[in-house]
Amino acid sequence: MNQKIILNSIIFILFLSTIHAQNKEKKTNQDFELEVEAEYRYFYNDATFSNQKQHFPSIAFTPEYSVDWNKGYEQFNVTGFFRLDVDDERTHWDIRELYYQKAKKSWELSIGLKKIYWGVAESNHLVDIINQTDAVESFDGEDKLGQPMVQFTYTTNKLGSFDFFYLPYHRKRTFSGAKGRLRFPVFIDKDDLQYESGAEEWRQDLAFRWKHYFGAFDVGLTHFYGNGREPLFTFDQQGNINAFYPVINQTGLDLQITHNAFLWKFESIYRTAKAQDFFAMVVGLEFTFSNIDGNGLDIGLLGEYLYDERDELALNALQNDMFFGSRIAFNDTQDTSILIGGISDLESSSKIFSIEASRRFGSSWTAEIEARIFSSIDANEFILSNFQEDSFLRFSLSKFF
Repeated sequence: MNQKIILNSIIFILFLSTIHAQNKEKKTNQDFELEVEAEYRYFYNDATFSNQKQHFPSIAFTPEYSVDWNKGYEQFNVTGFFRLDVDDERTHWDIRELYYQKAKKSWELSIGLKKIYWGVAESNHLVDIINQTDAVESFDGEDKLGQPMVQFTYTTNKLGSFDFFYLPYHRKRTFSGAKGRLRFPVFIDKDDLQYESGAEEWRQDLAFRWKHYFGAFDVGLTHFYGNGREPLFTFDQQGNINAFYPVINQTGLDLQITHNAFLWKFESIYRTAKAQDFFAMVVGLEFTFSNIDGNGLDIGLLGEYLYDERDELALNALQNDMFFGSRIAFNDTQDTSILIGGISDLESSSKIFSIEASRRFGSSWTAEIEARIFSSIDANEFILSNFQEDSFLRFSLSKFF
């Protein structure tokens, strides 16, 4: 992280410690948890580019601390992260969350680094734009970096909830190093990526979200104005990369309809920028067979259609695709779950298959298995053609203290 961010975080911690000391006569509740994860990733095909490895053992630490006082109306939360990996770029640390929150009647105020999630779809999270993706941590884009922010939430019974975000600092995305897999032909140093804005990472960004429910309908409407979280990439004939973070306006809509065992899901965005204006959407459904064997077994069937009109400017390969999957929850004491899925390109032969499974052991151990398989990748695929030999298996074992 930027040294100024580190310094500001330390000052922020000292400020909150002072607040906590001033409130020490009030009852406080504290909680600390540490997750230690041993991970092994195996890429079973020969590498596409030189220097890439096949075996990637690593270890990660995730400490979490929280304290609340004033009858729970004030709290302080910290979540850190550190991973040591064979890939130098995947060896990284981050402050996932470090924020003070105060609630009173119908409003909440949060100040610090925080993670915010928006959206309802399974295969692609279009409207989720507040946090930068931790691209070296996972392939699916669900791991996020902590975002400095001021968040104000106002909730009403009749009109729903309103979230306002002030985002004073932009964080760049990290890409795999020379030894790493799932990378481009040219190693991308995040420090080489520039900004369209003259203020660069210090551009002051704004975001808004309104969320409400109407019977079976849960709806969210969002708008973001600032430095985009996805860099724009272009390649010249020599394979050189030109990349920068554009200034964007993005309006998003997410909708979920619950009807008996059906969940109907919809996400869409419209983004404007100097380089290109575009529309993208995900529409799908999930049907769940509940308590099949009388012992809590749930099996959900998922199907989603993905559309994105960016074409070659997209940083993903989901322009005209179908996703099919199944979510299996055993609802047992070990919290065993399995998610199986596949994405098929409707205009080419490209396919991606995946499986994710997890199970607890005892009271403090969790094991996970993940597989990603790239199959029949079309040579014209702008992104996936670089990953066609990067199918992998991932095993992890976590201990919670």
